[in-house]
Amino acid sequence: MSQWKALTDQSRERWDQVAGFWDDYMGEHSNRFHREIVRPSTERLLEVKEGDMVLDIACGNGNFSRRLADLGAQVVALDYSAVMIERAKQRSTSYEGRIDYQVADATDYDALLAFGAERYDCAVANMALMDIADIGPLTSALGQLLKRDGVFVFSIPHPSFQSPSARKIHESEEINGQIVTRNSVQISKYLTPESFETIGIRGQPVPHLLFHRPLSYYINLFLGAGFVMDGWEEPSFQLDADSTARFDWYELPPAVIFRFRKK
Repeated sequence: MSQWKALTDQSRERWDQVAGFWDDYMGEHSNRFHREIVRPSTERLLEVKEGDMVLDIACGNGNFSRRLADLGAQVVALDYSAVMIERAKQRSTSYEGRIDYQVADATDYDALLAFGAERYDCAVANMALMDIADIGPLTSALGQLLKRDGVFVFSIPHPSFQSPSARKIHESEEINGQIVTRNSVQISKYLTPESFETIGIRGQPVPHLLFHRPLSYYINLFLGAGFVMDGWEEPSFQLDADSTARFDWYELPPAVIFRFRKK
């Protein structure tokens, strides 16, 4: 068994275990991070139009698949967790005929090609590529699945600020009679790709696997596959004067969203 296959199997097993917990937590409207950070930038970069065919990769419980359908798209949504796909179907009974949910492994090139050559106007992966052990097969398959000028938009935790060794620091000091506070991130590793266990939502049953890669890894991979990068965003939360959060990502972007276009 190859290293990638072993990691993919382990990752899938973890997600099957946490699928119910994540679905219950995200619910119908997902969490603040997805509503304020991921979704607005993703929708701007996708530019979905009525009648578009969209491939939603690693769709989870289908929150964004349903949003795409509401925007008028015809959606094929896939995830390698059969438990998560079942949860997505249960939440999407009113979307029959508009969303086709399928269990599929995004590391399996041949399985991806079975979804149709040059069928899709765009593809999306929301906060998912960092959960996939080997994204090379997906990158290659997207070159076949997308129509000419089709786009792939994906979001990941910003690897410059959320690497495996990242530490969130909250400091306060008195300056001229005023208490001044600062939030920062301390990074000691960034360039070397690596996998590690992480807790995405506090209280989830088991940690899942996350695969850290520097920004250059993603950019070079897609450019090498014949795509061009023609859009990206680094969103952050808007400062809320009433917020009591000690660290809420105002000046540091917690995620990065890319758009790559097939030429």
